[in-house]
Amino acid sequence: MFIKLIRLTFGLFLFSVGIVMTINAKLGLAPWDVLHQGVSRQTILTMGQAGIIVGFIIILFNFFFKEKVGIGTILNMIFIGLFLDFLMLNHILPEPSGLPGRIALLVGGMVMISIASFLYISAGLGAGPRDGLMVALHNNTGKSIRFVRNLIEISALVIGFFLGGTVGIGTVVMSLGQGYFVQLVFKLFKFNVKTVKHSYIDDNIKALFGKA
Repeated sequence: MFIKLIRLTFGLFLFSVGIVMTINAKLGLAPWDVLHQGVSRQTILTMGQAGIIVGFIIILFNFFFKEKVGIGTILNMIFIGLFLDFLMLNHILPEPSGLPGRIALLVGGMVMISIASFLYISAGLGAGPRDGLMVALHNNTGKSIRFVRNLIEISALVIGFFLGGTVGIGTVVMSLGQGYFVQLVFKLFKFNVKTVKHSYIDDNIKALFGKA
């Protein structure tokens, strides 16, 4: 469990690094980040805090749909927001001004997010809140994963846009291309997501009581 938690935490940190890289590219944000930035601009919340609040609301929806929640789900909601604020408020990552540098940063961010996805998913401690919502809606509506994922991300994008989130060519690139980067990284690490057996909070409690 300790090794899994280290793997998960490192993956969430790299995920935050990838997000900040795409933000600093200033070519447009990914759909969920458009929403988080929009909420931040309309409130006193930082972008990371907005992400935590949105994640908490999504977890409540997942409970309503009886979707299982793992330790990784909770840590995903909290740590990405905390790491994001730490990196942005301290200006740790570069902010290139030239277009080539910004494009390189965007692509680098997408690669970083893909590697991070491999790390935290392979830890097997539960899906992220947004992935859990996708699965819950898929199970309850019978619609395809692709349809549900597109519907969720388009909804987040539209709401975020009207709240003042940044939309640009980078938004289109990440919406269409992030999946291919994730697939490539999974192939490089010979990782099959279907083989992951997640442990959820209720499983952990039962295991503890069983040992007791």
